[in-house]
Amino acid sequence: MIMLMYISILILILSNIMMILSIILAKKSFLDREKCSPFECGFDPKSFARIPFSLHFFLITMIFLIFDVEIALILPIIPLFKMVNFIIWIKISFFFIMILLIGLYHEWNQNMLNWIK
Repeated sequence: MIMLMYISILILILSNIMMILSIILAKKSFLDREKCSPFECGFDPKSFARIPFSLHFFLITMIFLIFDVEIALILPIIPLFKMVNFIIWIKISFFFIMILLIGLYHEWNQNMLNWIK
């Protein structure tokens, strides 16, 4: 019981030392106008809020999010190979990849993949 209390106190002391060190070492030595602003996206938050936004940038962001989500959906298919019937696995994988390829073809037809205009 005493040993458990000593270990708990040691863990508490070490964690507090680490937190204090991280606070001291993470201090910024200079103040930058962009770092002090609420957003670091390149827009000046103190200017007019209704400036035109690039639709092309928005479409690139949407394509990135779609591809990011598709990777998160493809990765669990690999371990399922051992758990499910092979025919069912092939059908599900083929169906999912066909949906992605149809979406890619649609983006290509809409000229969303042209990075330079």
